[in-house]
Amino acid sequence: MICQLVVLISGNGSNLQAIIDSIKARQCPAAIKAVISNNAAAFALQRAQAAGIATYVIEHEHYPDRAAFDRALLNLIAGFQPDLLVLAGFMRILTTEFVDHFLGRLINIHPSLLPKYPGLHTHQRALQAADKQHGCSVHFVTPELDGGPVIIQAATSIKPNTTLELLTKEVAELEHKIYPLAIQWFAEQRLTLVNNKPLLDGKPLPINGYRYVKTN
Repeated sequence: MICQLVVLISGNGSNLQAIIDSIKARQCPAAIKAVISNNAAAFALQRAQAAGIATYVIEHEHYPDRAAFDRALLNLIAGFQPDLLVLAGFMRILTTEFVDHFLGRLINIHPSLLPKYPGLHTHQRALQAADKQHGCSVHFVTPELDGGPVIIQAATSIKPNTTLELLTKEVAELEHKIYPLAIQWFAEQRLTLVNNKPLLDGKPLPINGYRYVKTN
């Protein structure tokens, strides 16, 4: 059974590309039915089109408020009947009504080791705090911003000479590993959300999720 995905994006789309590549390599039994952006200039749209994936733009500026935009977005997504909705750099805070509609079928990737540093500028905040480690987390989305149950995390060491540019690059490389993996688990029906707790192969995941270890 092929898991049907809809991916929401706002920008460059490097995580989208990682997902596309994973599906193309037959690592993940999924298909992307549509890529939807709130930004008509997003480079991710070109990535999707190059892969033969249908793209749609629904700009939030055209709606009077967040609720109206989310209703229009929900109506568009509903036509694809996705098994999983994937946020891949979608720079909009979604309403509770939208999130609740997809609860357990909506995931996001965040560039920090949650619960540390929800929100923006995570790499800079980690450097300013003199953290020894930084990384990224895939989590189920709940109404709390970046507060949903963590599925998987990956970390990199922050060395004394680590720059913002280098840290950003290292974390992005980890994102491209763990996001396709989390989607693969869901597509294989190994990953579920039950009573707000993520289960992998029927067993509860730790509070910080599965810890991915880079092997190459």
